[in-house]
Amino acid sequence: MPGINFWAVIIAALVAFVASTVWYITFSRQLAQLSPAMAAEMKSPANWKKVAVVAQSVVLATVLAYVIGRTGARGWLDSAGIGLVLWIGLSAVQWVGSIIWEGVPVRLAALHAGDWLVKLLLISAILGTWR
Repeated sequence: MPGINFWAVIIAALVAFVASTVWYITFSRQLAQLSPAMAAEMKSPANWKKVAVVAQSVVLATVLAYVIGRTGARGWLDSAGIGLVLWIGLSAVQWVGSIIWEGVPVRLAALHAGDWLVKLLLISAILGTWR
């Protein structure tokens, strides 16, 4: 895709992976209470799951780079604003649907939504800085 700095995409994806890891370590007690099965799985995830999460972050960063480039955002603040708007319109709304239709506990949805907010803001800010 023309105009996308793929080095920035890779760095942003790796930063998002690390931030997500720190997020779930920080909230591991809450996660264990809300989803014991997920907490147990996260203690020692299979290598393919780690690779899948990094790949997920690369795809997310690539899409964000494309959107940020198309909007003409200038700098990290504009780009982070785009990340925030996308979080509200996509991620947060998705978790509301999960709460309503799947019975996902609000606290568990908030835990995951917070992770996605951090990822979207970090990736967007990095991409907006390093274009």
